[in-house]
Amino acid sequence: MPMVIRKNVTLCILLLAAFFMAGCATVNNKAQSNQPIRLGIDQAEKYLSLLTHKRVGLVVNQTSRRNDGEHLVDYLLAKGINVTVIFAPEHGFRGDHDAGAKVSSGVDQQTGLPLISLYGKHRKPTADMMAKLDVIIFDIQDVGVRYYTYISTLHYVMTAAAETEKMLIVLDRPNPNIAFVDGPVLDVKFRSFVGMDTIPLLHGMTVGELAQMLVGERWLATNKVLDLIVIPVEHYRRSMNYTLPIKPSPNLPNDVAINLYPSLGFFEATPVSIGRGTSFPFQVIGHNKVKLGDFSFMPVSTPGAALKPKLMDQTLYGIDLRQSKQRGLTLDYFFKAYKAFKKAGVKFIKYPKFLDKLAGTDKFRQDLQQGKSLAEIKQGWQMALAQFKLQRKAYLLYPK
Repeated sequence: MPMVIRKNVTLCILLLAAFFMAGCATVNNKAQSNQPIRLGIDQAEKYLSLLTHKRVGLVVNQTSRRNDGEHLVDYLLAKGINVTVIFAPEHGFRGDHDAGAKVSSGVDQQTGLPLISLYGKHRKPTADMMAKLDVIIFDIQDVGVRYYTYISTLHYVMTAAAETEKMLIVLDRPNPNIAFVDGPVLDVKFRSFVGMDTIPLLHGMTVGELAQMLVGERWLATNKVLDLIVIPVEHYRRSMNYTLPIKPSPNLPNDVAINLYPSLGFFEATPVSIGRGTSFPFQVIGHNKVKLGDFSFMPVSTPGAALKPKLMDQTLYGIDLRQSKQRGLTLDYFFKAYKAFKKAGVKFIKYPKFLDKLAGTDKFRQDLQQGKSLAEIKQGWQMALAQFKLQRKAYLLYPK
């Protein structure tokens, strides 16, 4: 595995380099297949020298920890690195904000460092913010689903770094959904913060791989070339299962929730609860008027869902998925709920524009309303998925 992957691109150089590195990675990982993975953050020998005598900004949250549990901020400060600012994504620097809740800027009480929200007034660092930095590091655990907003923050940070000619270092981490490439590819007409780039719902890439693709495909809204460095995960293969040591957001507490997240996320545009306000979010489906199953539960105001979760304080009936082995993307739950609501004469797609943003297209909603089968709906994605798989090949860092 190459020690550092640096992209200062013309597109041809990027494609050749990525192809060569992917080949090296394959050989290396076959030879070292029994060794434990080593996260980008744990390979300090590959990035500390790049930070010496530099003003460093960090895009981090509660997941930005080394294998020994030490947070990146604390580690760099102990090494004498001049960390000047922390940028916080959705859910905040400590990961304790509800989904969609505004994250405020201020001062981090533990370190005394300035804390700038990228999920409040600004989604993208301003030129004034970037002028106070020489290098910016992105180290956040993602789950490989397009509408999970950490990769949207990555897109904006990369754009800001390119525009201001600052180096960006991505400390890569595994993707727990890396085995799956599925769902509709984003139509640019439906670009939003829950989907910014023309990738499928499940893109099967790590943050580092995706960052390389954003540069190589020139998806950043700037003509300037980004000085991008990716520190890959050592000994990592696409066939590996990965259990996150820290929950990436308040409502994805375990493997089951993370596995079901791509399939249940569409319910956010409906009246159906998926367990926000319970101890098992993204592990149940239920409603108070349309009985979706025999399992009963009651959402309440709780940390992580304090802002009046859907159908709060009401008894809901539905399906308990806590023992589910489902992985990847299934539309079965959504399809059956749609039929049940239609039979009951209750409106199911409560927020059609939001559903279109989540899907990245209005065709999914239209196909559903036109009565197309699940097979027909999924067949409509296949050509774009095949094209995407070819398009992303040059940027993949890890072998199967």
